[in-house]
Amino acid sequence: MRLNGVKSIKRQLAQLGSVLLVCLLAFPAHAERIRELATFAGVRDNQLVGYGLVVGLDSTGDQTTQAPFTGQSLTNMLSQLGVTIPPGTNMQLRNVAAVMITADLPPFSRPGQRLDIVVSSIANARSLRGGTLLMSPLKGADGDTYAIAQGNMLVGGAGAQAGGSSVQINQQASGRIPGGALVEREVPLNLGGNGGLLELQLNDADFGTVQRMVTAINSEFGQSVAYARDGRVIALDGPLDPNARVNFMARVENVQVTPTEAPARVVLNSRTGSVVMNSSVTLRQAAVAHGSLSIMIDTRFGVSQPAPLGQGQTVVVPDADINIEQQEAYLQIVEGAQLNEVVNALNALGATPQDLMSILEALKASGSLRAELEVI
Repeated sequence: MRLNGVKSIKRQLAQLGSVLLVCLLAFPAHAERIRELATFAGVRDNQLVGYGLVVGLDSTGDQTTQAPFTGQSLTNMLSQLGVTIPPGTNMQLRNVAAVMITADLPPFSRPGQRLDIVVSSIANARSLRGGTLLMSPLKGADGDTYAIAQGNMLVGGAGAQAGGSSVQINQQASGRIPGGALVEREVPLNLGGNGGLLELQLNDADFGTVQRMVTAINSEFGQSVAYARDGRVIALDGPLDPNARVNFMARVENVQVTPTEAPARVVLNSRTGSVVMNSSVTLRQAAVAHGSLSIMIDTRFGVSQPAPLGQGQTVVVPDADINIEQQEAYLQIVEGAQLNEVVNALNALGATPQDLMSILEALKASGSLRAELEVI
């Protein structure tokens, strides 16, 4: 009796799980704030890049014979500090490494603010652990210097070697310096300079979402202040006063909008074998037969010896045994109008992720799979 009761409880939990799954799949999309769906034109990060030297390494830096630019960079830096290196001097530097520095300059940054930077070796340095980045300019795409980087490296990796053996954990040729750069120049940004006109750009172009945004914004302000230009851009009539414009933009960003449902899409990752599909994917009725072919080759080696007093030689003779097996496959009907039905239908085929990619491509070609295939 107790065993039957446990089975009954498990059956009820399974049914409850199925009901919850269907409810979750059928649950309508939530409203989202506009700031999560779009950004104002011009309000964006700017990428910075620079070149510099990391010093203070424990004999893990560049080998100057293979990276001559490291020694040349150090010579130029020392000459600026009043130190002259005699020509033809062969500096055996093992505590210096040439690096590239990258950072993102956030919008509205002002001189004196600090930025996090990433420092990466560009030569043959074994590790940047314990190094110090010397003062290096960070430039934008226009070639102007917007920040100066300097500081002590923070490397998450570790490694050791002795007697010809080595062990390494994580990456040691790159690291970070939190707050390692000081902003020296701001990026000019003119919001609403053209008569208070602002542009709102959607992260993903969608005509339906644009139409809903325009309606929601105009309802929020009680007048027509938003106009759709295309499937991505919305024009806004903002105030001329800077303080009022900031309040206007903050109000727009917090307007709640329910975006339209994303188009049906299946993403296939050929490198990892991952298959991901969204809730809009459906399957029209189709019959699929899936089976796998395996080929096994077993080679055994035998020895052939000549007769006594013969003139022959002993040789090794390979004996190959080739066996081909093919699993039985039967036509199975696959169909599904909801995501859980599609998953159950595909799981019933018993295919591996790699085989499932080929099946999905065939279903798309036959017109049964109602989704867009994207291979990454």
